[in-house]
Amino acid sequence: MRALLHRLPFALAITLVLVLKALILFMLYKAFFSTPQVKKMRMPTAQVEQHLLETPRPTPPVPAKATP
Repeated sequence: MRALLHRLPFALAITLVLVLKALILFMLYKAFFSTPQVKKMRMPTAQVEQHLLETPRPTPPVPAKATP
């Protein structure tokens, strides 16, 4: 591999490396950020926004245990 890279012009070697990196990034994107396989898995945007932007409700305090 090294001998092959030493014989190639510098611009061609850089181009090959960039193409290889782009291919790897594309494969990683497809592996981890693919679209849902089922359309019914999507949620309405308004419902997601409401859930993310609403203020959390305060939780009631846990009553202390009475000691006899």
